[in-house]
Amino acid sequence: MELIQLRYFIDTAKTQHITQSAERLHISQPALTKSIHNLEVELGVPLFTHKGRGVVLTEYGRYLYEKLCPIVAAIDNLSEELASMTETENMTLRLSVNAASSIVTEAIIEYRKTHPGINFHVIQNRKNELYDIEITTGTAYVHNDFDDEFVCSEKIFLAVPSDGKYSSVDKIALEDVKNEGFVSLFGSKQLRSICDGFCKRSGFEANIIFESDSPDAVKNMIGSSIGIGFWPEFTWGKLTGDHVKLLKITSPECKRNIIISYKNLKSDSTYVKGFYNFLVDFFKKRRADV
Repeated sequence: MELIQLRYFIDTAKTQHITQSAERLHISQPALTKSIHNLEVELGVPLFTHKGRGVVLTEYGRYLYEKLCPIVAAIDNLSEELASMTETENMTLRLSVNAASSIVTEAIIEYRKTHPGINFHVIQNRKNELYDIEITTGTAYVHNDFDDEFVCSEKIFLAVPSDGKYSSVDKIALEDVKNEGFVSLFGSKQLRSICDGFCKRSGFEANIIFESDSPDAVKNMIGSSIGIGFWPEFTWGKLTGDHVKLLKITSPECKRNIIISYKNLKSDSTYVKGFYNFLVDFFKKRRADV
């Protein structure tokens, strides 16, 4: 059965008149008659019977008509439904966030104030290729094959108690704190891996006395002088409290890159590009405020 045959059958069932349906369908009467006849031969049952100058459905024809109407109607609606799905998909932004999650969250909240129709699907700290924008970090930058990419560098300081032996210093070599207890993120986090590398370059493995998968928990513990810890310059915000201060690390050089990447995967990437530009400006402003 071909879809065009089924449409011819449905129209004829509605008009109950071959000539009228042929005119409505813009085909000749013999062509319509042949199409219906071929459908009857294929199905092995009569679909119409003549009544006066018109035709009426047989029992088989009525059954076929009742079954076909919702199917053909669904097919007719597919174009509109797919267009709606495409619009929804274009307005759903998929973010892979592996770094600077606090700033990204702030940016999303701020952006939705003026773009309430945009939906965000955020995946954090796990491998995923189905994203429109990726935020990641590393000590070395390697250009990737993205449609657009923004890279900004930030220093990483050491947060220490402001009293006692650190009261009179504003910079320090990392090897000088090798015996301290460190507050840190879990090892699966990209920042943790970077900071572990700094310690390794200084000849020691950090003594982790507290670790969490939440940057906020780590920041709070450092802010409470539970232990010392690494503190990214602008992505973690300002360190609050008079009893903890940030020291510049003189050796080794401690910094990282934040990379925001954009991929043009949608049929219309206008919404993705709009948020990407907003996010880049958001990071630039936050870095300038340091």
